[in-house]
Amino acid sequence: MGARYEERPARFDGAVLWTWSGRRDPARPVLPDGCMDLLWTGGRLLVAGPDTHAFTPGEALSGTCAGIRFAPGTAPALLGVPAHELRDRRVALDTLWPGGQVRRLTERTAEAADPTGALEAIAFGRAADAGPVDPLTAAVASQLRRGRSVAATAEAVGLGARQLHRRSLAAFGYGPKTLARVLRLQRALTLVRAGTPYAEAAWAAGCADQAHLAREMRDLAGTTLGGYLAATGHDGFAANSETAQPSGSRTTA
Repeated sequence: MGARYEERPARFDGAVLWTWSGRRDPARPVLPDGCMDLLWTGGRLLVAGPDTHAFTPGEALSGTCAGIRFAPGTAPALLGVPAHELRDRRVALDTLWPGGQVRRLTERTAEAADPTGALEAIAFGRAADAGPVDPLTAAVASQLRRGRSVAATAEAVGLGARQLHRRSLAAFGYGPKTLARVLRLQRALTLVRAGTPYAEAAWAAGCADQAHLAREMRDLAGTTLGGYLAATGHDGFAANSETAQPSGSRTTA
């Protein structure tokens, strides 16, 4: 049976619900996207922290995984832990929350007909206690997502460089410069998957040129643009007209 990935918008603001079924290809990398996920896999609730480099499972995974992917800066308030403490990590939820609470949530998720719905319910439950996302955090993410420079972002939100860096570590897991690079790479990949030639995608995303995009792919993804597209079912320009594929579920090794 072949692997299948599906995703859909969540009712939780800015989040995406996803499922993975079948056998996981260990050669298919999951690229940094500035997001954090609450995962259901192997009968356990896990958290995937923000990545600074491509994550590749150590071995192929079988079965079904599900997750809710939170928009950048959203998850730390829900989880009650600064994002930088989970950077490049996958951790069991019971290391962050009381064991009894996690056991109850695990039982509910296991009994649910749709695990993604159970994960979304967990998010809504936590949000009721945590309150709304800090509007300044949302503004920083919005500015950088639009391709604004770090200096322009700091000015727009009224923070000094050090304040912006400190708050970005807690909200996103890394500084604003790294988040800007991650979001820029994701913009370029979205354009390429839609059929935009590499050089045009690089310029439109905010890179200086195609060589700049190539360097970002090597630094953040550990591969070439062509290699990544091939691993995710796109064979160079011939596949650029195909339906865009997601960067991949953020499952455990």
